[in-house]
Amino acid sequence: MRRLPPLNALRAFDAAARHLNISAAARELHVTHSAVSHQVRQLEEWLGKSLFIRHAGGVRLTPEGQSLKQVADQIFSQLQAHCEELAEGAPVAEIVLGAPASFLSNWLIPRLDRFESAHPHVRVRLQTSGTIEDLQRQVIDCLIVSGQNWPANVDAVRLFDEHVGPVCAPDWAHRIGAPKDLIGQPLLHTSSRPHAWEAWAAGNGLEPASFANGRRFDQLSLLLEGAVARLGIAIAPATLVQREISHGRLIAPLGFIATGATFAFCSMVGSPNEAVRDFSEWLQEELSGATPDSPC
Repeated sequence: MRRLPPLNALRAFDAAARHLNISAAARELHVTHSAVSHQVRQLEEWLGKSLFIRHAGGVRLTPEGQSLKQVADQIFSQLQAHCEELAEGAPVAEIVLGAPASFLSNWLIPRLDRFESAHPHVRVRLQTSGTIEDLQRQVIDCLIVSGQNWPANVDAVRLFDEHVGPVCAPDWAHRIGAPKDLIGQPLLHTSSRPHAWEAWAAGNGLEPASFANGRRFDQLSLLLEGAVARLGIAIAPATLVQREISHGRLIAPLGFIATGATFAFCSMVGSPNEAVRDFSEWLQEELSGATPDSPC
Protein backbone atom coordinates (compact mmCIF):
# COMPACT_ATOMS: atom_id res chain seq x y z
CA MET A 1 0.00 0.00 0.00
CA ARG A 2 1.37 3.40 -0.98
CA ARG A 3 1.86 5.83 1.89
CA LEU A 4 1.03 9.17 0.29
CA PRO A 5 -0.62 12.38 1.48
CA PRO A 6 -4.14 13.16 0.18
CA LEU A 7 -4.14 13.90 -3.55
CA ASN A 8 -6.33 17.00 -3.09
CA ALA A 9 -3.76 18.41 -0.68
CA LEU A 10 -0.98 17.83 -3.22
CA ARG A 11 -3.06 19.50 -5.97
CA ALA A 12 -3.71 22.51 -3.73
CA PHE A 13 -0.02 22.75 -2.88
CA ASP A 14 0.97 22.46 -6.56
CA ALA A 15 -1.33 25.31 -7.57
CA ALA A 16 -0.31 27.53 -4.66
CA ALA A 17 3.40 26.85 -5.29
CA ARG A 18 3.08 27.77 -8.97
CA HIS A 19 1.16 31.00 -8.32
CA LEU A 20 2.72 31.86 -4.94
CA ASN A 21 -0.74 33.15 -4.16
CA ILE A 22 -3.51 31.26 -2.38
CA SER A 23 -6.32 33.22 -4.03
CA ALA A 24 -4.96 32.55 -7.52
CA ALA A 25 -4.64 28.87 -6.67
CA ALA A 26 -8.26 28.84 -5.46
CA ARG A 27 -9.45 30.39 -8.74
CA GLU A 28 -7.55 27.78 -10.77
CA LEU A 29 -9.04 24.92 -8.75
CA HIS A 30 -12.53 26.50 -8.56
CA VAL A 31 -12.62 26.32 -4.77
CA THR A 32 -12.52 28.87 -1.97
CA HIS A 33 -9.44 30.56 -0.54
CA SER A 34 -10.03 28.82 2.78
CA ALA A 35 -10.30 25.41 1.09
CA VAL A 36 -6.82 25.80 -0.43
CA SER A 37 -5.40 27.05 2.87
CA HIS A 38 -6.92 24.07 4.67
CA GLN A 39 -5.51 21.58 2.16
CA VAL A 40 -2.04 23.12 2.36
CA ARG A 41 -2.10 23.03 6.17
CA GLN A 42 -3.23 19.40 6.00
CA LEU A 43 -0.25 18.56 3.79
CA GLU A 44 2.16 20.43 6.10
CA GLU A 45 0.79 18.50 9.08
CA TRP A 46 1.13 15.21 7.21
CA LEU A 47 4.76 16.00 6.35
CA GLY A 48 5.59 17.67 9.64
CA LYS A 49 7.22 20.48 7.64
CA SER A 50 6.31 24.05 6.75
CA LEU A 51 6.03 24.46 2.98
CA PHE A 52 5.20 28.17 2.78
CA ILE A 53 6.14 31.34 4.58
CA ARG A 54 3.12 33.61 4.71
CA HIS A 55 3.55 37.38 4.28
CA ALA A 56 1.41 40.38 3.40
CA GLY A 57 1.96 40.03 -0.36
CA GLY A 58 1.17 36.32 -0.51
CA VAL A 59 3.40 33.34 0.21
CA ARG A 60 6.89 32.14 -0.59
CA LEU A 61 8.28 28.63 -0.49
CA THR A 62 10.47 27.25 2.25
CA PRO A 63 13.42 25.08 1.15
CA GLU A 64 11.24 22.03 1.79
CA GLY A 65 8.44 23.60 -0.24
CA GLN A 66 10.80 24.35 -3.12
CA SER A 67 12.02 20.74 -3.11
CA LEU A 68 8.47 19.38 -3.15
CA LYS A 69 7.45 21.83 -5.89
CA GLN A 70 10.15 20.52 -8.22
CA VAL A 71 8.95 16.95 -7.76
CA ALA A 72 5.26 17.91 -8.00
CA ASP A 73 5.89 19.87 -11.24
CA GLN A 74 7.52 16.82 -12.82
CA ILE A 75 5.00 14.26 -11.62
CA PHE A 76 1.85 16.25 -12.43
CA SER A 77 3.24 17.20 -15.87
CA GLN A 78 4.03 13.56 -16.66
CA LEU A 79 0.62 12.46 -15.39
CA GLN A 80 -1.17 15.10 -17.47
CA ALA A 81 0.78 14.26 -20.63
CA HIS A 82 0.21 10.54 -20.22
CA CYS A 83 -3.51 10.94 -19.57
CA GLU A 84 -3.84 13.16 -22.66
CA GLU A 85 -2.03 10.56 -24.75
CA LEU A 86 -4.23 7.78 -23.43
CA ALA A 87 -7.33 9.83 -24.16
CA GLU A 88 -6.14 10.34 -27.73
CA GLY A 89 -5.55 6.61 -28.07
CA ALA A 90 -1.96 6.98 -29.23
CA PRO A 91 0.52 4.37 -27.94
CA VAL A 92 3.35 5.91 -25.95
CA ALA A 93 6.82 4.39 -25.68
CA GLU A 94 8.94 5.60 -22.78
CA ILE A 95 12.68 5.15 -22.68
CA VAL A 96 14.88 5.87 -19.68
CA LEU A 97 18.14 7.61 -20.59
CA GLY A 98 21.01 7.84 -18.15
CA ALA A 99 23.59 10.56 -18.72
CA PRO A 100 25.77 13.00 -16.77
CA ALA A 101 23.78 15.96 -15.46
CA SER A 102 26.16 18.34 -17.23
CA PHE A 103 25.50 16.69 -20.61
CA LEU A 104 21.74 16.79 -20.07
CA SER A 105 21.60 20.44 -19.03
CA ASN A 106 24.24 21.83 -21.38
CA TRP A 107 23.62 19.82 -24.53
CA LEU A 108 20.62 17.51 -24.62
CA ILE A 109 17.77 19.39 -22.91
CA PRO A 110 18.06 22.47 -25.20
CA ARG A 111 17.56 20.11 -28.18
CA LEU A 112 15.13 17.53 -26.77
CA ASP A 113 12.05 19.27 -28.18
CA ARG A 114 13.39 18.54 -31.68
CA PHE A 115 13.31 14.81 -30.99
CA GLU A 116 9.88 14.92 -29.37
CA SER A 117 8.49 16.93 -32.27
CA ALA A 118 9.79 14.34 -34.73
CA HIS A 119 8.72 11.41 -32.53
CA PRO A 120 5.60 12.58 -30.66
CA HIS A 121 4.80 9.12 -29.32
CA VAL A 122 8.18 8.55 -27.68
CA ARG A 123 8.74 9.88 -24.19
CA VAL A 124 12.35 10.22 -22.96
CA ARG A 125 12.74 10.09 -19.20
CA LEU A 126 16.05 11.61 -18.14
CA GLN A 127 18.08 10.23 -15.27
CA THR A 128 21.11 12.17 -14.05
CA SER A 129 23.09 9.08 -13.24
CA GLY A 130 23.76 5.76 -14.81
CA THR A 131 26.50 3.24 -15.40
CA ILE A 132 27.16 0.40 -17.79
CA GLU A 133 26.10 -1.92 -14.97
CA ASP A 134 22.72 -0.11 -14.74
CA LEU A 135 22.29 -0.64 -18.47
CA GLN A 136 23.15 -4.32 -18.24
CA ARG A 137 20.71 -4.78 -15.34
CA GLN A 138 18.03 -2.94 -17.39
CA VAL A 139 17.64 -0.21 -14.78
CA ILE A 140 17.94 2.17 -17.73
CA ASP A 141 17.24 1.59 -21.43
CA CYS A 142 20.17 3.56 -22.81
CA LEU A 143 23.17 5.52 -21.61
CA ILE A 144 25.33 8.40 -22.80
CA VAL A 145 28.74 8.16 -21.22
CA SER A 146 32.39 8.91 -21.88
CA GLY A 147 34.69 5.91 -22.09
CA GLN A 148 37.18 3.91 -24.12
CA ASN A 149 36.39 0.21 -23.77
CA TRP A 150 32.91 -1.33 -23.86
CA PRO A 151 31.61 -4.77 -22.81
CA ALA A 152 30.84 -7.23 -25.61
CA ASN A 153 27.09 -7.18 -24.87
CA VAL A 154 26.88 -3.37 -25.11
CA ASP A 155 26.34 -1.59 -28.42
CA ALA A 156 28.27 1.69 -28.14
CA VAL A 157 27.61 4.16 -30.95
CA ARG A 158 30.25 6.88 -31.13
CA LEU A 159 28.81 10.37 -30.80
CA PHE A 160 31.98 12.47 -30.61
CA ASP A 161 35.51 12.28 -29.24
CA GLU A 162 36.10 13.94 -25.90
CA HIS A 163 38.25 17.08 -25.89
CA VAL A 164 38.97 19.06 -22.72
CA GLY A 165 40.65 22.36 -22.01
CA PRO A 166 40.92 25.30 -19.61
CA VAL A 167 38.11 27.86 -19.67
CA CYS A 168 37.95 31.19 -17.90
CA ALA A 169 36.27 34.58 -17.84
CA PRO A 170 37.14 36.67 -20.93
CA ASP A 171 39.14 39.26 -19.00
CA TRP A 172 41.57 36.58 -17.81
CA ALA A 173 42.87 35.95 -21.33
CA HIS A 174 45.92 38.18 -20.83
CA ARG A 175 47.16 35.88 -18.05
CA ILE A 176 47.30 32.78 -20.22
CA GLY A 177 49.57 32.48 -23.24
CA ALA A 178 50.84 28.94 -22.79
CA PRO A 179 50.00 25.90 -20.65
CA LYS A 180 52.81 26.68 -18.19
CA ASP A 181 51.17 30.02 -17.41
CA LEU A 182 48.48 28.14 -15.44
CA ILE A 183 50.94 27.02 -12.78
CA GLY A 184 50.18 28.92 -9.57
CA GLN A 185 46.86 30.30 -10.78
CA PRO A 186 43.59 29.42 -8.96
CA LEU A 187 42.22 26.25 -10.52
CA LEU A 188 38.65 24.95 -10.31
CA HIS A 189 37.90 21.21 -10.14
CA THR A 190 34.72 19.12 -10.27
CA SER A 191 34.15 15.93 -8.30
CA SER A 192 32.88 14.09 -11.40
CA ARG A 193 36.34 14.52 -12.96
CA PRO A 194 38.67 14.90 -9.98
CA HIS A 195 41.88 14.29 -11.95
CA ALA A 196 41.03 16.21 -15.12
CA TRP A 197 43.55 18.96 -14.47
CA GLU A 198 46.34 16.49 -13.72
CA ALA A 199 45.63 14.51 -16.90
CA TRP A 200 45.57 17.73 -18.92
CA ALA A 201 48.90 18.81 -17.39
CA ALA A 202 50.52 15.47 -18.23
CA GLY A 203 49.24 15.76 -21.79
CA ASN A 204 50.96 19.14 -22.06
CA GLY A 205 54.28 17.95 -20.63
CA LEU A 206 53.77 19.59 -17.24
CA GLU A 207 54.07 18.17 -13.73
CA PRO A 208 50.58 16.88 -12.75
CA ALA A 209 51.17 17.55 -9.05
CA SER A 210 51.27 21.28 -9.78
CA PHE A 211 47.63 21.09 -10.88
CA ALA A 212 46.18 19.00 -8.04
CA ASN A 213 45.04 21.80 -5.74
CA GLY A 214 42.28 24.35 -5.98
CA ARG A 215 38.61 24.94 -5.32
CA ARG A 216 36.27 21.97 -5.87
CA PHE A 217 32.66 21.81 -7.02
CA ASP A 218 30.12 18.97 -6.98
CA GLN A 219 28.74 19.67 -10.46
CA LEU A 220 30.08 20.95 -13.75
CA SER A 221 27.40 23.64 -13.91
CA LEU A 222 28.65 25.10 -10.62
CA LEU A 223 32.23 24.80 -11.82
CA LEU A 224 31.43 26.86 -14.90
CA GLU A 225 29.55 29.48 -12.87
CA GLY A 226 32.62 29.73 -10.65
CA ALA A 227 34.75 30.42 -13.70
CA VAL A 228 32.29 33.03 -14.96
CA ALA A 229 32.43 34.67 -11.52
CA ARG A 230 36.24 34.84 -11.81
CA LEU A 231 36.92 32.45 -8.94
CA GLY A 232 39.52 30.74 -11.06
CA ILE A 233 40.16 28.73 -14.21
CA ALA A 234 38.05 25.65 -14.85
CA ILE A 235 38.67 22.62 -17.04
CA ALA A 236 35.79 21.18 -19.02
CA PRO A 237 34.90 19.10 -22.08
CA ALA A 238 34.44 21.20 -25.19
CA THR A 239 30.94 19.89 -25.81
CA LEU A 240 29.66 20.77 -22.36
CA VAL A 241 31.01 24.31 -22.30
CA GLN A 242 30.15 25.33 -25.86
CA ARG A 243 27.04 27.25 -24.84
CA GLU A 244 28.95 29.45 -22.38
CA ILE A 245 31.64 30.12 -24.99
CA SER A 246 29.14 30.99 -27.73
CA HIS A 247 27.40 33.42 -25.36
CA GLY A 248 30.71 35.10 -24.51
CA ARG A 249 30.59 34.16 -20.83
CA LEU A 250 33.74 32.05 -21.03
CA ILE A 251 36.69 31.62 -23.36
CA ALA A 252 39.04 28.71 -24.03
CA PRO A 253 42.39 30.50 -24.37
CA LEU A 254 44.41 27.35 -25.06
CA GLY A 255 41.80 25.39 -26.98
CA PHE A 256 40.98 21.76 -26.26
CA ILE A 257 42.97 18.53 -26.46
CA ALA A 258 41.77 14.97 -27.01
CA THR A 259 41.60 12.74 -23.95
CA GLY A 260 41.41 9.49 -25.89
CA ALA A 261 37.89 8.89 -24.60
CA THR A 262 34.69 8.94 -26.64
CA PHE A 263 31.17 10.02 -25.77
CA ALA A 264 28.98 7.13 -26.86
CA PHE A 265 25.31 6.20 -26.92
CA CYS A 266 25.09 2.78 -25.31
CA SER A 267 22.32 0.21 -25.45
CA MET A 268 22.21 -3.55 -25.09
CA VAL A 269 23.18 -5.61 -28.14
CA GLY A 270 20.09 -7.07 -29.78
CA SER A 271 17.68 -4.80 -27.91
CA PRO A 272 14.24 -4.89 -29.60
CA ASN A 273 13.41 -1.38 -28.37
CA GLU A 274 12.51 0.59 -31.50
CA ALA A 275 12.24 3.86 -29.55
CA VAL A 276 15.85 3.48 -28.39
CA ARG A 277 16.96 3.01 -32.01
CA ASP A 278 14.98 6.10 -33.04
CA PHE A 279 16.69 8.13 -30.34
CA SER A 280 20.13 6.83 -31.30
CA GLU A 281 19.58 7.76 -34.96
CA TRP A 282 18.33 11.22 -33.98
CA LEU A 283 21.42 11.84 -31.83
CA GLN A 284 23.70 10.90 -34.71
CA GLU A 285 21.81 13.22 -37.06
CA GLU A 286 22.10 16.09 -34.56
CA LEU A 287 25.84 15.58 -34.38
CA SER A 288 26.52 14.86 -38.06
CA GLY A 289 29.04 17.25 -39.51
CA ALA A 290 29.99 18.69 -36.12
CA THR A 291 33.62 19.17 -35.16
CA PRO A 292 34.92 18.01 -31.76
CA ASP A 293 35.34 21.56 -30.50
CA SER A 294 31.99 22.72 -31.82
CA PRO A 295 29.42 19.90 -31.60
CA CYS A 296 26.54 22.34 -31.33
